[in-house]
Amino acid sequence: MPAVTRAGVRPASEKGWHPWQRTDRDLQPSSPERADRRFDIVLFGATGFTGGLTAEYLARAMPPDGRWALAGRNQAKLTAVRDRLTAVDATLGDLELLTADVTDPDSLRAVAERTRVVITTVGPYLQYGEPLVAACAEAGTDYVDLTGEPEFVDRMYLAHHDRAVATGARIVHACGFDSVPHDLGVLFTVEQLPDDVPLEVRGVVHTNARFSSGTLQSALGQLARLRDLAAAARDRKRAERAQPGKRARIKGAPGRDPYLGLWLLPFPGIDAQIVTRSARMRPEYGPDFTYGHYAGFQWLPSAAATALGAGAMIAAAQVSPLRRRLDALVPAGDGPSAQRRADTWFTVDVLGEGGGQRVRTQVGGGDPGYDETAKMLAESALSLVFDDNLRTAGQVTTATAMGDNLIRRLRAAGITFTRL
Repeated sequence: MPAVTRAGVRPASEKGWHPWQRTDRDLQPSSPERADRRFDIVLFGATGFTGGLTAEYLARAMPPDGRWALAGRNQAKLTAVRDRLTAVDATLGDLELLTADVTDPDSLRAVAERTRVVITTVGPYLQYGEPLVAACAEAGTDYVDLTGEPEFVDRMYLAHHDRAVATGARIVHACGFDSVPHDLGVLFTVEQLPDDVPLEVRGVVHTNARFSSGTLQSALGQLARLRDLAAAARDRKRAERAQPGKRARIKGAPGRDPYLGLWLLPFPGIDAQIVTRSARMRPEYGPDFTYGHYAGFQWLPSAAATALGAGAMIAAAQVSPLRRRLDALVPAGDGPSAQRRADTWFTVDVLGEGGGQRVRTQVGGGDPGYDETAKMLAESALSLVFDDNLRTAGQVTTATAMGDNLIRRLRAAGITFTRL
């Protein structure tokens, strides 16, 4: 494999080479060891609610010659998932089941060495995620997850990015609603703006979805570790400081957007960080890129109530008894009903300006926390296996690793990307 940079993709400044001009030389190679592995995809965590939805999606979407398996620590529960999948495809009664546990590094290594891509839905990732990332980075195995935990992503970069670059593994975090619609929505938008000019972009999410148990657990866990989160971010910034790259920064303030007719609140979380990391890697985002990430509200009282509630949640997360009571508000279990999920929707409006032009786009879909997240996660893995993506390695984003190929897949699967 030709050498890659620390950032995981060859720089745009390399003479005679444009990082997003596809050539045979620049496609991700399939080494004999990876091409000959027993499985294309292994799903770790299929016995959970979102993992089960992901398994059902793969049962419908896997190509006829695709090779996949389920992995987990409880064989009886895995068998129950496999039995359920036979309602989708009767041939899946023979789907292989692998025993693996996050507390057993040898079992994770055995899984990583047998497949091309690992999907994991096992969170909170700060608590359970690192051993599998480490195993995939060491084995040169691609990895996708659902994390929205910034501290976890930063710590995985610091601990395992360099090894993943060396082995050719693509470590792609945040492959669900965090942060696929935002990351790919911005890519879709900037591709319609002029090249080589400063760009200002803002994304506005609007949904009637409720917090899932997993999302709430991750959010509360991260809010309880604000100092650790800040320390991880500082450490990563220091590690990246020596790397050349364009300016890509996050900014934004609450207020009314006259173009959208919505009240906007800066939206915390990992999405804006993912977007700006993609911007540093891709030339379409221009030499100077600014991004604002918001929640949108029709009415000012709704925005104000949300801001007050968020502040109270942050304060409560610092006190263990209050944090436990908040966590109990959305108990873990079977997730919302199919009817509730069918009535849930999301939109992400993206507005981009640069070179005297303005573009507005929208990404839209159904239930973001479960059905669409399972779809995004599965299609991310399928793209890594079956699409001619550009050569990347290390910790990369969906826009960097799969880009337009993943947009194409998601559109075919019913998620809309529209220029308004």
